[in-house]
Amino acid sequence: MSKKTMAKKDQHKHPSRHQPHQDDDQRIKLSETMIAGLDGSEQELHHSSERLDDRLETGSRQRKRLKKKIYESELERLQSDLVKMQYWVKATGFRIIVVFEGRDAAGKGGTIKRLTEPMNPRGCRVVALGTPSDQQKTQWYFQRYVEHFPSAGEIVVFDRSWYNRAGVERVMGFCSEEQVEQFLDDCPRFEQMLVNSGILLLKYWFSVSDTEQEVRFQSRIDDPTRRWKLSPMDLEARNRWVEFSKAKDAMFAHTNIPEAPWFTVEADDKRRARLNCLRHVLSKVPWKDMTPAAITLPDRPQQGAYTRPPMNEQFFVPNAYPYD
Repeated sequence: MSKKTMAKKDQHKHPSRHQPHQDDDQRIKLSETMIAGLDGSEQELHHSSERLDDRLETGSRQRKRLKKKIYESELERLQSDLVKMQYWVKATGFRIIVVFEGRDAAGKGGTIKRLTEPMNPRGCRVVALGTPSDQQKTQWYFQRYVEHFPSAGEIVVFDRSWYNRAGVERVMGFCSEEQVEQFLDDCPRFEQMLVNSGILLLKYWFSVSDTEQEVRFQSRIDDPTRRWKLSPMDLEARNRWVEFSKAKDAMFAHTNIPEAPWFTVEADDKRRARLNCLRHVLSKVPWKDMTPAAITLPDRPQQGAYTRPPMNEQFFVPNAYPYD
């Protein structure tokens, strides 16, 4: 099947019957065609579903933000499709891991929020691990991430991931060069194992310019409610821009594998970055619209006689906003 045919197939949204979950030994395997569709080559540059060019503002797309009206309209449509996709994921037992990496203030958190907010949190969860404990430091490096991997019918989103070792840990000196080299050697095989087990692994790198990052840092400083987003580590990383660039380039060179390629999201415009990423996720999952049919609520049955306790025996939260 050609890439064009595969891309067309990924977009179909016609209702279909629900299918039961598959047993562990019968889970959906990623076909060679699906893996080939992840290669990030010509399709990523020219496929019409990856671009919004015909609806973007005129002028420089690098500097002007996408108009709010277009953004909100597209976001509503894409989030509706994400809900449909999740119905399919649950019905078929499909498993998805989405990794978000990138520089500080690149817009990962905002995109993750728009990706996950319309979906059922029981089947879509975000993993954002903190600093490893002393016990975790003695474990196999990937171990604390593996325990969060999806079961059948689940989507797991990593807000930063095992790639900390190739990025911040390397640049900030939290690990040795030997550990980094071991990671870069192990990671491709580790991810190939995930894909071979039937997990769809999507990896996104959010790229932001130093100028735009500076604007966002200053915005966090100016807003007391957002200062928590700017840590001393962020400021130190800001001083090591080139070192992070070198680390990222080395990481890509070792871990950009056919089974799980890296996809770069240009993120100077947050609105475009969010929409482009959501569209891309939808294009990589071979979902069908399996939304359940609407039901008709039956009449509520008679409940019988029951006397409620007096209202003055309950504590109520005061209403601070009187009705007009």
